[in-house]
Amino acid sequence: MSPAGRAVGDRGTAVVIGGGPAGCLAAWALRGVARRVVVVERDRYPDGTDFRAGVPQGRHGHLLLEAGHRAIEELMPGALAELLAAGAQLVAIPSGLRVLTSVGHLAPYDSEVTILSCSRPLLDRTVLDRVRSEPSIEILEGAEVVGLLGSRQGVTGVQLRERGREGAPVTDLAAELVVDAAGRGTRSGRWLIGLGLPSTPVERIDAGVAYASRFYHRPPGREDQLALDVQTRAPEHGRFAVLLPVEGNRWLVSLGGMRGFEPSIQPQEFEKQLGELRDPAIAEAIAGAEPVGPARGFVPGPSVWRRHERTDPPGFLALGDAACTFNPVYAQGISVAALGARALREAARRHGALGPATVREARRAICAVTRHPWVIAANEDVRFAGTIGGERGPVVRLQHRYLDRVLARATTDATVSAAFHRVVSMVEPPSALFRPSVLGPVLFGR
Repeated sequence: MSPAGRAVGDRGTAVVIGGGPAGCLAAWALRGVARRVVVVERDRYPDGTDFRAGVPQGRHGHLLLEAGHRAIEELMPGALAELLAAGAQLVAIPSGLRVLTSVGHLAPYDSEVTILSCSRPLLDRTVLDRVRSEPSIEILEGAEVVGLLGSRQGVTGVQLRERGREGAPVTDLAAELVVDAAGRGTRSGRWLIGLGLPSTPVERIDAGVAYASRFYHRPPGREDQLALDVQTRAPEHGRFAVLLPVEGNRWLVSLGGMRGFEPSIQPQEFEKQLGELRDPAIAEAIAGAEPVGPARGFVPGPSVWRRHERTDPPGFLALGDAACTFNPVYAQGISVAALGARALREAARRHGALGPATVREARRAICAVTRHPWVIAANEDVRFAGTIGGERGPVVRLQHRYLDRVLARATTDATVSAAFHRVVSMVEPPSALFRPSVLGPVLFGR
């Protein structure tokens, strides 16, 4: 354990559990307010831009929606240019992303809305390098948090030990603020109960999603075909696939489905299943393309929203997947984490400290930026017969009917198409779909 593992005075010290994008963005958000930020990461980072074992979804598609890459650029000016210079692709919607929705292709229009597409290692490395450049942030690699310090009245630090060394001593690291950015495997709920606090309320929905992904070299002359997205239409076990441009002149192809469909990682079967989709465009695009390594599968498990704002004590905050784990089909997770980190920065700067006022404001703001993406994803998940959990009452059915009308109208109406894309890109709230310019055509247009 480095000297940072010794207990210190907590004034102005923040500990961030987890050194992925959410944790690094949270650490960066606290610079200038926290005197010292310590990021505790269980893994050892790889040399260069490579996959790491502690990110099981790292070999699959990762997108930053418009709101997400805007938030990262606001937090880390110049990060977007660094990603693009390293080969990330900024794909315009809808001109650069050909999406086949349940009702067809949506109407084209001139748009400023984009998605940022790159491999997870490139995103991780870009954010990590920026954090490493900040003297007030230190990173403990190969260390794990085994508990929280404090009581029902508040969290006052963490207990640490070196990971992988039998009998390693546990040391205390005092902190004014502990940020849980440990991802979907977070254990903070158990630790908070250990301090005498009630269980964190959760909302859970499980569509049984599973997917497989494989990289391909992009053939010469195919640079004009940027991205493809084939969405599901059947409610039984919806199948979907995406083809995304990533750095290294490669495509990342992901095939998946909800409960009842298990994508194959066997090469021939993987490509056969792509060809069996309702649109064979992706299978046709990769025909003859050279694979880069094998296909790899992943089952992310249920979506879980941990309602920390209802029970958590002072001194503790959760963001990213540690706060809300989304169905990755909707590409919301990293963007919501970036918005949460931006909210943390705004609260910390407004109050100029790490104390209870900052935590309360940041917690409310993280809940607010999570709510709309959660509702959108959960409402779509319950369309599938195999989904466990989620609301299915008359209000949700009414929302389904209205959204179906929005999509149908968006196939021919550019204004409605633009509004829909801005909502799913988290640039505008779902209420934008009820503005007169959208409501009128949806309800009364042919």
